[in-house]
Amino acid sequence: MTNPAHPGRMLFVNMPVANLERSKAFFAALGFGFDPKFTDEGAACMPVGEHAFVMLLSHEKFAQFSKLPMADPATHALALYCFSVSSREEVDAVGAAALAAGGSEADGAEDQGFMYARSFFDLDGHGWQVMWMDPAAPAQGPEAFAASAQDAGAPA
Repeated sequence: MTNPAHPGRMLFVNMPVANLERSKAFFAALGFGFDPKFTDEGAACMPVGEHAFVMLLSHEKFAQFSKLPMADPATHALALYCFSVSSREEVDAVGAAALAAGGSEADGAEDQGFMYARSFFDLDGHGWQVMWMDPAAPAQGPEAFAASAQDAGAPA
């Protein structure tokens, strides 16, 4: 995407966690850091991109933002969280780190040629996907990219 629809817009995803310190340790094991200016005893700001952040919130802090009751992520899926990495190998490394840090595998590897992904559940049961996408695919679209890869003799 060459012209962002909303330049300068930032995304914050607020996620309830049962134990903030345990969740911070889990995501640190996956290579994430935390912005100390927006991290305290009830919240941790985890940058996931240049303008995208996940706010890990204690249940008490999350309840301050939502008038609706919290769903149990072990029994209800309200969202799936996906982030990209720079290579297929990094997908496998992050997936392995998630399992080693106490997460559980959600699905096996998913290889669509132009995109490769692994899915896992974090310590609270939230569903995550780590994925790599060939940089040419977003510009062309998946179907056009697959067709051009087949024309070039590459596996799609």
